[in-house]
Amino acid sequence: MNKQTIEVLGYETILGDIANFAKTNLGKKTIKAMRPMQEKKRIEQSLKEIAEGIKILKKSSSVPIHTLDEMLLYVKQGKKGIYIRADQFMFVISFLEHCTKLKQFMKDKQYAAPTVSMYAESIPDVRMLVEEISRCIRHGRVDDYASSDLAYLRRQLSILTNKQKDKANQLVKSKCYSSFLQDTLVSERNGHLTLSVKKEYRSKIQGTILDTSASGATVFLEPTELSAIQEEIDRMKMAEESETERILYELTEKFLEHEYTINIAIEVMHHYDVLFAKAEYSRKIDAAIPVITEDFTMDLTEARHPMLGSKAVPLSIDFGEEYRVLVITGPNTGGKTVTLKTIGLLSLMAQSGLPIPAKAGSKIAIFKHIFVDIGDGQSIEQNLSTFSSRIVNIIDILREANDCSLVLLDEIGSGTDPGEGMALAIVILEQLYKKGATLFATTHYSEMKEFADQTDGFLNGTMEFDLKTLKPTYKLLLGQSGQSQAFAIASKLGLHPSLIEKAHMLTYKTHQSYSMGQNLRHPAFEKQVAVNKYAHLFKQKKQKFAHVQIFEQGDNVILTETNETGIIYKGPDAQGEYIVQIRDEKRGVNHKRLKLYIKASELYPADYDFDIIFQSKEYRKISNQQKRKYVEESWVEREE
Repeated sequence: MNKQTIEVLGYETILGDIANFAKTNLGKKTIKAMRPMQEKKRIEQSLKEIAEGIKILKKSSSVPIHTLDEMLLYVKQGKKGIYIRADQFMFVISFLEHCTKLKQFMKDKQYAAPTVSMYAESIPDVRMLVEEISRCIRHGRVDDYASSDLAYLRRQLSILTNKQKDKANQLVKSKCYSSFLQDTLVSERNGHLTLSVKKEYRSKIQGTILDTSASGATVFLEPTELSAIQEEIDRMKMAEESETERILYELTEKFLEHEYTINIAIEVMHHYDVLFAKAEYSRKIDAAIPVITEDFTMDLTEARHPMLGSKAVPLSIDFGEEYRVLVITGPNTGGKTVTLKTIGLLSLMAQSGLPIPAKAGSKIAIFKHIFVDIGDGQSIEQNLSTFSSRIVNIIDILREANDCSLVLLDEIGSGTDPGEGMALAIVILEQLYKKGATLFATTHYSEMKEFADQTDGFLNGTMEFDLKTLKPTYKLLLGQSGQSQAFAIASKLGLHPSLIEKAHMLTYKTHQSYSMGQNLRHPAFEKQVAVNKYAHLFKQKKQKFAHVQIFEQGDNVILTETNETGIIYKGPDAQGEYIVQIRDEKRGVNHKRLKLYIKASELYPADYDFDIIFQSKEYRKISNQQKRKYVEESWVEREE
């Protein structure tokens, strides 16, 4: 599907909203990668499953979906020869238990959702694997009784550890050591039990110093009697660690023996995550299952744009059997563009196997291509104008469109000369119709409405406008051509009828009365058409000075009589004279004796301070001081 279509119609925004309902990252990724399909069977299968998913959600508040990312990681980890840690196996147990719960959950939904519940039956029985892992792993660590050797080693470790503690307590209470100790506490340093020995007596007790207090007055010493036991403990810990790793490797191998089973469980869980995310979203927007057709007809009843929520005005349209082109007219902000986007987006959703926000039974067609030309679409890279970029887009559409295409064109032919734009719009629509495309186009051109009325296969439509409230209703009316309603709005707001009637005559070449019984002598109307009695004097004055050459301050001019150059300071006055600075002197010169030499805009920047040229240095100095602060008794007269 065309990338621009995906972006302009907001399809990816819809996918993002659906993905928010997914519970797994894999599910979110899958949803965001969705694209419209063209196979009717696949589309209908997806719609059928979502319909069943909606039924399940109506009866059950939640579905036991478990996260998947870690499971995929552990399978890869095991296949690389890296054992799964004890804490990771806790996640594996949780996932496998959820698979069993999901299987049981779906077993109870077979009547309401026969197709969807069937997938859970493909999950193999994983209870034996769960039991084996649970036997060996408890509370995130390898259990003592995972093997007889591990049980023996941990018992011995417990005995040795207690023996070491008892020995340490005996030493601190011993008369041989008590006078050398800072206190009777036994502390641990780097996994070794130590005594707190006074610094000056550290040579009195045989052993190893492992640490020193912050003050340096105390050393933490491991007596030789304890280090002998510690060596036995260290050997036992190494043996325990080796046995623990052996058990984890063995469990990982058993886990991989069930790789096929686990992958099926992951696939089913993933499918359900995506499916119920779609079902949740469909419930949120109150969507229904459409009827998918292959004859390029469209029959939408109370269709709504999914992003507008409660603000959306329902759109009903039955189109395609007798007509292939719909020309939509109406006022600005009347809903024409939203109508196009609704038709396009709902088509994308339906072809993605998604329910659409419309009445059940609404029909929507499968299109091979959906082309759009909506909005600015200006290409910065090519530095084209709005009109040019849209024509480039339309050229692409003309090149690719055929009888399997849906084309949506917004304000076709706009952005250029109205006469030429209108002509282009007509021939483009005509050519797309000859190609067999299903076409929806919006326009302001009245000639387009006339063309649609007179051409087979074309149908006019208009966005309804309420003249009482002066607001659009956003409803599409088929078989009617609309107007911008500018005259009706102007009349409603109180513009003089004679002005509107004249405008109507200029536009439509026919007379239309807009008086509607108003009192045209009312001041509100009379003042609009009253002519100022001094207006002719203004015209005479304007004519009198129409021939005066216009110069701007800073323009360099030539005095034609003396061939001197000067700079325009100000003017002209009522007699057409300018004040021109010639060297350091300002003179009054009639415009007839001046000729432009160089314009100021070519000599000076836009914000140039012309006081530098026209005023004295003393004036500028005091003026600048006065701008910064008050200068007592300073006064300078501006030169004129």
